[in-house]
Formats: sequence, C-alpha cells, structure tokens
Amino acid sequence: MNNFLYYFIILPLSYLNTNILYLVSNFLAFVLSKLLKYRYQIITKNLSKSFPDKTKGELHKLRNTFYHHFSDLIIESLKGFTISENQIKKKISIKNKEMLNDFALKGQNVILIGGHFNNWEMSAQKLPLECKHELFAIYKPLSNKFFDKKMKSSRGKFGLKLIPMKETKNYFKSSNAKPRAIIFGSDQRPSNPKNAHWINFLNQDTGFLFGAEKYAKEFNWPVIYVSIQKLKRGHYDVNFELITSNPSIEPSGKIIESFASFLERDIINSPQFWLWTHNRWKINRN
Repeated sequence: MNNFLYYFIILPLSYLNTNILYLVSNFLAFVLSKLLKYRYQIITKNLSKSFPDKTKGELHKLRNTFYHHFSDLIIESLKGFTISENQIKKKISIKNKEMLNDFALKGQNVILIGGHFNNWEMSAQKLPLECKHELFAIYKPLSNKFFDKKMKSSRGKFGLKLIPMKETKNYFKSSNAKPRAIIFGSDQRPSNPKNAHWINFLNQDTGFLFGAEKYAKEFNWPVIYVSIQKLKRGHYDVNFELITSNPSIEPSGKIIESFASFLERDIINSPQFWLWTHNRWKINRN
C-alpha cells in the first residue's frame, strides 16, 4: 500500500505543472473546509482565543484563507519530492544570507530557530544551497519507516541533514570540520508542561519547548530567528534576525521569549500563514 500511494499518487502529482497543482489545491481547500471540515473546531477555537477582538465575520474570513494556505502547503510538500534546484531557487529567496554566512566564515556554529509559519519545509530544503554552514534540522521520525525514508530523502536532496530528536545532544557534542547550523522548530506543544517555558503568547498562557535555548546556552552557539514571508503562491522570502550572539550570558528564558516575540509579530501581521490545525493549547501548566 505504501509503494502504491507513493509511486502511483504522490509522485505523479509531484511532477504536475505548478499551475495545475494549485487547481488541485483549490479543490482540496474546498474539501477540507466545506466537506470534511478538517479540524474545524480546533482552528476556530485557536483563532477566536488568539484574536478576541476580531468579529465573527473576520474570523470566518481568516479561517477560510487559512484553509487555502494550508492546502497550498500540502501541494507544495508534494512538489518537494521532485522539485529541481533551479525551481526551488526561483521559489525561495534568502534576503540576508550574509548574516548567517558571516558566522560560518568565523568558524562559528549557530542555531536557527523558527516556527510552523509559511513554508518552513521548502525554506529548510533551500538553505544548504546558499549557506556556508553544514545544515541540520531536528525532526521527529515518522512511525511509517517507508515514508520516513522518503521524507528524509526529499528534505535532504540539496544537502539538509536530519537529526532525530533523541540524538540531538550527541550532535552538539560531536566535532565537525565545517561550521554547523542546526534548525529548531520551537513552536510545537511540549509533551511535558513541567519542562516547558511558559509565556503569554497570542493572548494565552503558552508552553514553549526549551531545547533550543538549553543547547544554545550550554554550547554557546549564536541564535538566529528565521522569518519566512509569503510573497505569492509558492514564493517566499527568508530573513534572518539575530536573537543573541552570546547565549551564555543571557538570562534564563530570554532566548525563547525573544523567539516567541518574533514569531508572534509575524503571526499577527499575517495570521493566515500559521499552522492553526495544531492543538497548540491542549495542555496547561498545572
């Protein structure tokens, strides 16, 4: 079944012309929002609590716009299996790569921290083509071994290497001839509220994963926020913003709070582009 799904559905779709794929995305958005009402209650609750001042009409419009963006992400993820180097260079523009590359020229490892905002997958896929660091990303392996292998191959086709979450510390401890940049997606819901750092985020008490700050302070790797902006369908700008060049001297919690502040700014500016399907506030600190 895995082979059939991949070779007879996913790959044929992936090879389709982009314009045709976005027609598929339009239909998918209709199915998800109107027929299946995919995670409708979670999306509605997340939006209403995050933006209590918006009217029902504004929230309705925002939810529909999100469904269209979410469908685009699914289609763009499919395209990622067969996207060429030339294609991805046209779709992702890194505006200030010199910030990151300056650290590489100094021989400094760095942590890149971002959220599930706009197309984080395609942006991470593109980074090794323009950055002088050796690029790694922390990820949670899929339970399905077949698709875990295919996803790793897709994400790493231009040089990105994936680190299973359980092996993170070993990678920080290991030596490497080339400077490294390790990507953390730090807006997921923590599994253990006691290990989270709690912040008022989008008008709600929100637990944040503390791993990026923990490793940054322990190994003193500079931390850079990755901001991704959508220009139009399938086209994104990536901007780097320095959080700290010397994590060891930062007060506890400052790094993750700065990340949350940057991410909240981006979400408020373009709320339709964050992953509202995620049950982000399922747990509380008690």
